[in-house]
Amino acid sequence: MKAQDIMKKPVIKVEKNETVRTVVEKFIDNGISGLPVVNENNHIIAYISDGDIMRYIGKHKDFVYESFFFISLVKGDDEGYDKRAEKVLNLNVMEIAKRKVVKTEWDTNIEDIAAILGERQIKKLPVEKNGELVGIISRGDVIRHSFEMLL
Repeated sequence: MKAQDIMKKPVIKVEKNETVRTVVEKFIDNGISGLPVVNENNHIIAYISDGDIMRYIGKHKDFVYESFFFISLVKGDDEGYDKRAEKVLNLNVMEIAKRKVVKTEWDTNIEDIAAILGERQIKKLPVEKNGELVGIISRGDVIRHSFEMLL
């Protein structure tokens, strides 16, 4: 089985000139937690996840490990949560999206896809064909297609 056999399409995506507000709206409307960012040629140039957004709206902290407990040392952050959340919505998606994207080709074997998702500890894997975004595969897609015949 190959990526093309299990990938979801069309892909919910965001373009590089859109705001984080658009991303959050797509997350909410589609019940998803990550999106590929594409350029005008539908080439994957970044990926944005709910975790990327969380890092911007949460208080910035340094963590020190001390006898089984994490002790939080809060840096000087006088800006409130609502202000940070409002600010992040107006950012361009490229300001916080990860530019180093793990992706795969449309003809990659499911075993290799499972290994990539597991080893890289990522939830979704964009799929390309000739450099263009054609689908996306989640961990759930791999599990369903791997075990549905055995159950």
